Amino acid sequence: MKPARPDPAGTPATSVRVLNLPNVLTVIRVLCVPLMAGLLWVDGGANGATRDLAAAVFVFASVTDVADGLIARRYGLITTFGKIADPIADKALIGVALASLSLLGDLAWWVTAVILVRELGVTALRFWVIEHGVIPASRGGKAKTLAQTIAITMYLVDAPWPWWADASAAVMGAAVILTVATGVDYVVRALRLRAAAKAAESA
Repeated sequence: MKPARPDPAGTPATSVRVLNLPNVLTVIRVLCVPLMAGLLWVDGGANGATRDLAAAVFVFASVTDVADGLIARRYGLITTFGKIADPIADKALIGVALASLSLLGDLAWWVTAVILVRELGVTALRFWVIEHGVIPASRGGKAKTLAQTIAITMYLVDAPWPWWADASAAVMGAAVILTVATGVDYVVRALRLRAAAKAAESA
C-alpha cells in the first residue's frame, strides 16, 4: 500500500479515504464497548466466565487502538474522522469499563473519577490545540495507557487466587499516579504549543 503524500507542512493529503483500515478498527473498538459491558454485567458481575470474556474483549479492543495508530502513521492513512473518533473510542472503552467496575462495587469511585477527569480533559485539550498541531504521545503517556489496560484487565477477570485483589489494586495505583503525572505534562505541552503558534502568527 502506497503512503499518502503529505503536504509541505507535514499534514497527510486530504484525499485519503475515510473508509480505511485504521478507521474500521476504530469503529470496531466502539462496537466492543457495549459488548464488553454486557458481558461484564451478566448475573450482576458474578458470572466468572462472562467476566473473563469481557476482559478478552477489552484486551482485543485495546490492541486495535495500538494497531490503528501504527497503520495510520505507517501508510499515511490519517483522516479528520480518525483524529476525532479515535480518542473518543479510547475514552469510551476506558470510561465504560471503569464506571461498570465502580457500579459493581469492584473499584472505588474516586479512582474512576480521577482517571476519567484526566482522560476527558486531555481529549478536550487535543481539540483545543488540534489546529496548531498534534502533541505526540510521550513515554509516560504510553506507560500510563499500558498500566491502565493491565489494571482494568486484572479487575475484569475472575481470578481465583487470594493475592489477585491486592495485585490488581497495586497496578491500578500505579496507573492512577501515571495518569495524573502525564495529565499535568500534557497540559504544559499543550499550553506551550498554543503559545508558540500564537507567537508565530504575530511574528
